Amino acid sequence: MGYQVIDPEAIDPTPDRPCVQRSIGTAAALSEFAMNVYEADPGEQLPVVYHSHDEQEEAFYVLSGRLSVETPEGEFTVGSDEAFVAEPNSPHRAYNPEGASDPVRVLAVGAPPVDDDARAYDPDR
Repeated sequence: MGYQVIDPEAIDPTPDRPCVQRSIGTAAALSEFAMNVYEADPGEQLPVVYHSHDEQEEAFYVLSGRLSVETPEGEFTVGSDEAFVAEPNSPHRAYNPEGASDPVRVLAVGAPPVDDDARAYDPDR
């Protein structure tokens, strides 16, 4: 058996990301799913470019603020205590709009965990 209590604020942010990303999954050495906390100021996007995943399912649960998600089917606005879910092969880009008045804080969970499964998506193609 194994148990851990992890304070996301004690995790160093992942370098080279467009917003603050703290990987709870990496800190806990999780092997079956990824878990991250994102903090994005107005004008910042979450984790990577407009993308999709071949295998990974993703869920973004908004802890505070409002998250915008661009998809080929339209724009979604996700409020505090709401979740946005993307199935595999479903392009999406999560971000905090430039004109937002507050930062957004999001808990993101994905399974299976992947390092390089994100495939860039070009909406103009």
